[in-house]
This record gives sequence, structure tokens and C-alpha cells, in this order.
Amino acid sequence: MMRIEPGLEFVYEAGGELGDPVPIGETPDGTRRMIPIYEGPVEGPKIKGRLFGGGADWQLTRHDGVTVADAIYAIKTDDDVVIQIRNRGLRHGPPEVLERMMSGEEVDPAEYYFRTVPEFIAPTGKYDWLNKSIFVCAGARFRNGIKLWVWRVT
Repeated sequence: MMRIEPGLEFVYEAGGELGDPVPIGETPDGTRRMIPIYEGPVEGPKIKGRLFGGGADWQLTRHDGVTVADAIYAIKTDDDVVIQIRNRGLRHGPPEVLERMMSGEEVDPAEYYFRTVPEFIAPTGKYDWLNKSIFVCAGARFRNGIKLWVWRVT
């Protein structure tokens, strides 16, 4: 039987400013918090624009130390199209690396795992190709910001 292996096509890099975490508290699943997502640049071969302020990441830090991201935000493209994104995934690493990150130290993203699966809701037209593929993302978290690299699975 033949086997097909998926490939990756780079779509964009995004950088966003983040607000201070808003603690929600301890729950049966772990500790919950909300992090506001503000504006930032989006640059790539197929899409350019800005993160549209007003989104948030509703995070859960599980008892095993894994942070589950569930972010909803939007991109406003350079040609004024608004694209909604729901980006879900996982961030974890050695406790000492995560402690450095939480204290505000800039940590090399190769020292921890931060991967997500963005889902796009784009209007019919130039960007409706975003509705028709699976995407993966690698991320880096900084004191008051985030960097995301997004690929389309081919």
C-alpha cells in the first residue's frame, strides 16, 4: 500500500503584545487564567496585516504542569479583510525553564514545547483557502508578548 507524507508550507509570522494575566483561579482541571491579546504585525508570503486587538487566551495550567492554550483573536489584513482565529495547543517544559519564563526572563523557545493548531474562519474570497486546510503553529512566549510561526499542512 502506498503512503503519503504531509509537508509544510510556511504561511506567516505574527508578533503580538499581551496584557497582564487575569487570574480566574483553581478549578478541578487546574489553574485558569485569561491573557488579553493586543495588536501586532503579521508577515508572510500569503498574508500580511496585524493582529486585531481584543482577543484573549483562556489558559488552563493542568496539575501535570502543561498549559493548555485556547485563544480566540483575529487578523486584519493589509487589504482590510478580518479573519477570525481559534488557536488551541500545549506549552510545557522543564520546571526551571518555565519558572524563568514566568519571572519575565527571555527564554529560548527551543528550551520548551509550545505548539498549537490554529483554525481560521475567513470570508469567501481571497483568503477562503484558510478555511480549507489544517495548520500547525510553533510559538514563543515573552514577558509581555508572543511570537507565532504558522504553517499549512500540505
